[in-house]
Amino acid sequence: MTVSVGRSVVRQDADPKVRGQAVFGVDFELSGSLHAVLVRSPIASGRIRSVETSSAAAVPGVRLVATAADAPRILSGLALADQPLFAGDVVRYEGEPIAAVVADTVTIARAAAARVVVDIEPLPVVASLSAAVAPGAPLVHADWSTYRPSPGLPDWPRHDNVVGEMRFDSGGVDDVFSTADVVIEDVYTADRQYQAYLEPKSATAVYEAGRYTIHAAHQYHFNVRDRTAAALGILPSRVRVIGHHMGGGFGAKLDVGLEPYAALLARLAGAPVKMVNDRVEDLLSCNSRENAIIRVRSGVTRNGRILAREFLVDMDAGAYAGDTVFLTSIALFVAEGPYSVDRTRVVARALYTNTAPTGAFRGVSGTYLYFALERHTDNLANALGMDRRDFRIRNAIDAGHTMLNGQVLEDSDLLRAAFDAIDEVAPWETLGRGPNRGVGIAATVWLTNPMPGAVTLRLEPDGSLGVVTGAAEIGTGAVALGVRQVAAEELGIDPDLVVLTMPDTDAHAYDGGAQGSRTTHIVGRAVQHAAAGLRERIFGQAAKLLDSGADELEITDGRVRMVSDPQRTVTLGQVAGAAMFDGGPIISSGSYATPAPKHDPDAATGLLFATFPTPTYHVHVAEVEVDPVTGRVTVLRYLVAQEVGRAINPAGVMGQIQGGVTQGLGYALWETLQIGDDGRYRQRSLEAYKLPIALDVPRVEAILLEHPADAGPYGAKGVAEPPIVPVAAAIANAVADATGGSIVRLPITPDDVLNALESSKE
Repeated sequence: MTVSVGRSVVRQDADPKVRGQAVFGVDFELSGSLHAVLVRSPIASGRIRSVETSSAAAVPGVRLVATAADAPRILSGLALADQPLFAGDVVRYEGEPIAAVVADTVTIARAAAARVVVDIEPLPVVASLSAAVAPGAPLVHADWSTYRPSPGLPDWPRHDNVVGEMRFDSGGVDDVFSTADVVIEDVYTADRQYQAYLEPKSATAVYEAGRYTIHAAHQYHFNVRDRTAAALGILPSRVRVIGHHMGGGFGAKLDVGLEPYAALLARLAGAPVKMVNDRVEDLLSCNSRENAIIRVRSGVTRNGRILAREFLVDMDAGAYAGDTVFLTSIALFVAEGPYSVDRTRVVARALYTNTAPTGAFRGVSGTYLYFALERHTDNLANALGMDRRDFRIRNAIDAGHTMLNGQVLEDSDLLRAAFDAIDEVAPWETLGRGPNRGVGIAATVWLTNPMPGAVTLRLEPDGSLGVVTGAAEIGTGAVALGVRQVAAEELGIDPDLVVLTMPDTDAHAYDGGAQGSRTTHIVGRAVQHAAAGLRERIFGQAAKLLDSGADELEITDGRVRMVSDPQRTVTLGQVAGAAMFDGGPIISSGSYATPAPKHDPDAATGLLFATFPTPTYHVHVAEVEVDPVTGRVTVLRYLVAQEVGRAINPAGVMGQIQGGVTQGLGYALWETLQIGDDGRYRQRSLEAYKLPIALDVPRVEAILLEHPADAGPYGAKGVAEPPIVPVAAAIANAVADATGGSIVRLPITPDDVLNALESSKE
């Protein structure tokens, strides 16, 4: 019987957050702080003729106005060193920082920023993916060939406006297409999606004694340290990053935002500097989910076997590489999906455009890749006259499936369990019945990010357990629930006795950030490693107090007792207190990184994310109704079968599923950042952006499939990302079923629904 794992305990940070006592990044302010505002480019492409700052500098309360002339002439980037801190010669997207105003108040700073005069000569705009690769297309970066990968990364295929390219070919694809009974080819498009977190990006920095201290609400504090150092041309050891509560990130707060600017301006001003995006500024400049074009072609036999597939993807990196060059690798793992395909060709390109740089968003790239794959899967089944669910099960991968990178999935038969679990709750043949109703199904295999993590456990004389980690709690509960409950379980104590710290890059060991559902999985394993050493110290000290052998002891209910004489006990607090003067505090550290699965490193070119570690298996089913007059889509029912390994906190897992599905519904039906021919977003406020509200979202019927995995703590796998990945696919398939027409783009608008209904009559 466990004391913590598997229980839906209340998260430790719930009370201060509900009471408004938690200090978020936007709340934090140092004494004597000044406030800074960025002056951003009003156009998407142009050559800077001049930047006139004297009028702004003359505003009372303004301390300084900085431009590219005040910043190091350095290019840096997460993957490719291609981005300056301030644009000095050319601007490459609307919203690119050109200058910054530092003033006594944010009101003064904004008023002064409006008086900075920037003279820009407009240049041709590369506003779309097709324009980026058109013959004779203007180069977004004329000097692209001089750029170099960030330290530690090998170079990859790139040229002109193609900033990253991943290629795989199993061979024989064209030959198989020529002999297949049926060949189906589809083209799909997906718009951008803004992360729409509650708390906009912010940063507060101070420069003292040659070092920068940055206070940030961020997903990846060590990345802030390293990226700020790179942008300023200094050693990472000269930057300290301290974490605070944060109001969501969803991937947008993995790379740096305002932090390097706040650091530079704090040094120039000689005082602490605070920066906070307003909501419109945040939306227009945020590294949103990328827009994409996906072309899928498959050849099948008449009895439904998939013989060959070609999977071609163009994704929009925006004006700078960011992390999109990594995301091209995801296409390799989604091209076949959770199905067996004999021969496959995959080409995925990240393209420069004169638009805001894109980046990570929950379920990176998988949302639109699976949308395309699963819409195409429906089309294959329909072309063959087969039931869509039966077609999937017929082609579903079995245990021991080999992925395109040569990696073997030992537990891939769990996908079939997900199909069965949903059918037990809602039999397929009973769904989607009635006029204007439809049912959609989508299956997914997803990964758990393997980046390393570390913790130090500290037993205190009051009986509490300190968990010192650089891992960020971003609202998911991965630290506040998952890591905390694993720590409590390891020592057999109440979770309320576990005390968590905020990240601090000076005081904590490296952590790979809150990304890819990795935190509970990776940091939980690090906790287990640290706990083994901690228990050894505890038993050694307790043996002295109980006059026994260390191997005769066990821990239960916060006490150490003799197995043979349970009445002889000592509290953990007493053990910790005694150790203070006999060997020192009881402390133990541990670290963990998921070992790379065996794979073929040469399977593809440009494969920067080479493996698909700790996979999980999922099936979603959606039932919808469409209004034939307005084109409105109502989601009547939504079911999820999610393989979780083991649910450390079932309520927390359910919350992640509900939230992920909600975001996925927004992506499928409403949310979009469309790009005009001028490279500017058409949606320029949250009102125009159209987030879903509670009335738009049904109760999600979730089934947790627990198949404990050796890799995770107590068998747990990552759970936060998978719920969003198949949603758009399931909804689109349901809408196509309801209308009898074709759905080929995201989001699905009322006009798309009406057009699909009309086309079905032809």
